[in-house]
Amino acid sequence: MTEARYEDAGLLLDDEGITIRRYYFPLATPKRISYSDIQGIKTKPISWNSGKGRFWGASDPRYWFPLDIHRGSKKTLLVLDVGRRVKACITPENPERVIELLRERVRPR
Repeated sequence: MTEARYEDAGLLLDDEGITIRRYYFPLATPKRISYSDIQGIKTKPISWNSGKGRFWGASDPRYWFPLDIHRGSKKTLLVLDVGRRVKACITPENPERVIELLRERVRPR
């Protein structure tokens, strides 16, 4: 793994991709996504309808939220499309920095 460009309790972004910590249920193992696999990114304000109260998992089978007990206090939701039916939903502690890094490294299709 290369040097971290961004790191918080739930995410690690390095030169090669993003690691989403505590992604898979029930063992809380991480998910690794290469920047080249990301086909699109949606950014939106997080609300109660879009997952603000969800600690882990999904109420809508198209979106998956990794374990984050602090999601309720966050304001921005990022949805990562990797070309599969289920999209990863992340709530970084510093969303502006994560968006900046993703814009530098991801070429949406």
